Amino acid sequence: APSAVMAEGSGSGGSGRGLPCPGAASAFRRWEQLRRRAATPWARGLLAVAAGLGLLYAVLRVPVRLRDGLAAVTVFLSTLTPKFYFALTVTSSFISGLIFVFEWWHFRKYGTSFIEQVSVSHLRPLIGGAENSPPVPAAFSAGENETSRQNMPECKVWRNPLNLFRGAEYSRYMWVTGKEPLTYYDMNLSAQDHQTFFTCDTDALRPSDTVMQKAWRERNPQARIKAAYQALELNNDCATAYVLLAEEEATTIVDAEKYFKQALKAGEMIYRKSQNCHSQSPQHEAQLRRDTNVLVYVKRRLAMCARKLGRIREAVKMMRDLMKEFPLLSMLNIHENLLEALLELQAYADVQAVLAKYDDISLPKSAAICYTAALLKARAVSERFSPETASKRGLSTAEINAVEAIHRAVEFNPHVPKYLLEMKSLVLPPEHILKRGDSEAVAYAFFHLQHWKRIEGALNLLHCTWEGTFRMIPYPLEKGHLFYPYPSCTETADRELLPTFHEVSVYPQKELPFFIHFTAGLCSFSAMLALLTHQFPELMVIFVKA
Repeated sequence: APSAVMAEGSGSGGSGRGLPCPGAASAFRRWEQLRRRAATPWARGLLAVAAGLGLLYAVLRVPVRLRDGLAAVTVFLSTLTPKFYFALTVTSSFISGLIFVFEWWHFRKYGTSFIEQVSVSHLRPLIGGAENSPPVPAAFSAGENETSRQNMPECKVWRNPLNLFRGAEYSRYMWVTGKEPLTYYDMNLSAQDHQTFFTCDTDALRPSDTVMQKAWRERNPQARIKAAYQALELNNDCATAYVLLAEEEATTIVDAEKYFKQALKAGEMIYRKSQNCHSQSPQHEAQLRRDTNVLVYVKRRLAMCARKLGRIREAVKMMRDLMKEFPLLSMLNIHENLLEALLELQAYADVQAVLAKYDDISLPKSAAICYTAALLKARAVSERFSPETASKRGLSTAEINAVEAIHRAVEFNPHVPKYLLEMKSLVLPPEHILKRGDSEAVAYAFFHLQHWKRIEGALNLLHCTWEGTFRMIPYPLEKGHLFYPYPSCTETADRELLPTFHEVSVYPQKELPFFIHFTAGLCSFSAMLALLTHQFPELMVIFVKA
């Protein structure tokens, strides 16, 4: 005993921690004894018997409770009248109908199901759906993203080369109809373009340019016009101030042309000064680029004014001179303005010459280039084309070329034919377009529909052949036939560019979401039950009780 006490004392002292109190030590010893006894075979058998008895009690007791619950439900249903069932079915039909109408409206406006969007955005993270997918190695993911980025074309928004004048055309439309033809997103892009083209770092050195730098950022049109007049008070030769007044204050094309002529006079003088000193510093080079942008913009808009006022040959000459003077500014797509003016003159040989230069594989395509090429080939055969005759004798070489050109154009932008065939109503084109999108189709058809109508049989040939394009394009658009696969981002961008009262064309047509079918079926089924309950109340009560 002394040795045991000494050992215990030395152990507690060596560890530095003993049992806190005698009561805790005794409780710990009793727990150890119970654990050792429960580990014996007879104790395990006793526990198994107890668990079996509990399970047997549950098995025998649950059916009894279920039977009592069913009896209570039966008694409750037996007390219900046919009016209750009729009210129940009518209410469920009404609620499911409201859900169906909302789902349909949301799908037409945003292109997605609201219930599906909410479940994906909010419910899936709660149940951990986003964490079930296996992780992708970082190196493979980066390479895959880079490959897909190179293969898939970017949904880039372009400045509309044929955009209208805000004061003389867009504002007049709003005064007559009361509808805003331009979206905020479109006007915001234009404000960014103006700041990029018409401002530079040296504007702070000139008070008039400082005022105009603020004017391009203004959202209120009246504030922009007021700032332009302030800039002219500071400097009567401020070209950008005349540009702003021509675009937004002039209510007719004649007034806009007057302002642009004043802007041209001031812009040419400033451009010559910038040319003489552009090599002195990087700031002077930036100023020369800005003055070049202003001069090109003014000359182009003057040519468009001449085109709108009927002086088409003068407009063509101005456009040709502008393209010769600034050949490196092809990204401005001045050739599309030239194509439209030449088509108005019916100078088809000149149109073909322009296409030969710009319809090149190395240059970006547009609906104007593809559909104008199709129009010229259709012009050679459309007057004598007949579907019945072609089905009997087959297509000639010229007709095959025309049909292939139409298929090529439709593959590039499948939205255009419905506007040319007047199957969809047109609106004023936006100031920016998305290539291959509905906005580009609206802009092209707005200016070129008259040229298709002028050539006899061209629209008939388009009507007979354009839908054949979709039999050649692989579905679901994993690859294109002559161009890149059709991008999936056009619908979202077009909804931002086009006004809300315009029904955006979607390609390919989306299938209705599951929840629209489900709510429509639920509404129809509930309405049918309500009708049967109203017509045959006693029979429906017997059916429910059964």
